[in-house]
Amino acid sequence: MPLQGKLDALRTEFETNVAPPAVVELLHRATAELISTGAVDKALKAGDIAPEFTLSDAHGKQVASRSLLARGPLVVTFYRGVWCPYCNFDLQALEAARTEIEARGATLVAISPQTNANSRKSQRENKLGFPILSDEAGKVGARFGVRWTVPDYLHDVHRQLGADLTGFNGDESWTLPMPARYVIDRDGTIAYAEINPDYTRRPEPSEVFPVLEALALRQGRP
Repeated sequence: MPLQGKLDALRTEFETNVAPPAVVELLHRATAELISTGAVDKALKAGDIAPEFTLSDAHGKQVASRSLLARGPLVVTFYRGVWCPYCNFDLQALEAARTEIEARGATLVAISPQTNANSRKSQRENKLGFPILSDEAGKVGARFGVRWTVPDYLHDVHRQLGADLTGFNGDESWTLPMPARYVIDRDGTIAYAEINPDYTRRPEPSEVFPVLEALALRQGRP
């Protein structure tokens, strides 16, 4: 089943059989409000220059985007956290596509505001072969233009659902990244960008394949 099909089934189950109607209403309200702000229009797009970053992986090792780009293009996915089942399906789909991504000369990383310990849990539970980098308070997400602040009325909803962000992220900011996927060329230019304020919508990982193939042809690689 395609990734979006799995997400649609998850949403139907959650909204029909798991969450109370009042909670579903507040989640829909927050998504609608985020869409109405035009936040997506402020995020970095294809043709922009991606900001450089150095972040720690789940084991505390520093990972620099400059070093990764020296090896080839970079596929970056912004990940809300281990508490988000939609995000975990997304990571699993990316892991299933990782061999194809790497065969096209690219490196795959996820960036999340969660703590290293929670990233280790994410990698273990989703059986990932690519790193999750810790973005404290979403500072790198802000530089990409994908960070947003969770409204006050959702704080108790998150806690009710077992997703108190102060614990998962280790700070009091109550910020998250919008689901976003980028392909960054070796010179730092963004070649592909997909950002969606609706956390239940994600692009298929295969969408990056032709982008990576075009970058390889441009570099004279087969």
